[in-house]
Amino acid sequence: MKLVLNIMIDKETVLKVFQNSDKPLRPGDIAKQIGIDSKEISKIIKELREEGKVHSPKRCYYALK
Repeated sequence: MKLVLNIMIDKETVLKVFQNSDKPLRPGDIAKQIGIDSKEISKIIKELREEGKVHSPKRCYYALK
């Protein structure tokens, strides 16, 4: 249960970073801002894409839909 809770918190944090950005971001950019490994950010972004909340306007960059 704790792992699921952490993922949800991280999703919310990643969404907030996207909301505060005026340009598309790379997973590494987000990782530096919130202090989570970029591989974890990539996993979260994948989930957010599947949920329809994030899209990729160009290769390796992501933004809110």
